[in-house]
Amino acid sequence: MIASEARVTTALASRYLVQLCKHFRHKIAVEYDETRGRAEFAMGVCVMEAGDGALTLRCEASDAAALAQVESIVGQHLERFAWKEKPALIWTPDGAA
Repeated sequence: MIASEARVTTALASRYLVQLCKHFRHKIAVEYDETRGRAEFAMGVCVMEAGDGALTLRCEASDAAALAQVESIVGQHLERFAWKEKPALIWTPDGAA
């Protein structure tokens, strides 16, 4: 398994987490509450955590291509839902400083 993480600074972290999970649950298995979420895509998983002033997204997959796909899906949806804030998603691979 390989993984990457992105942290988005926002006062609406919980709102975006819930919005992403509600949207994804129409097609895939999703578990969530106001502060944590888990979306299970065919190619990998995204675990979300809403904290004070930030939404953390952690994607995991079996290979780099699958990981890039999960990052893309999650990132595109977040950008659409948070269009007013224009979040900059920078994915940091596990093990990178």
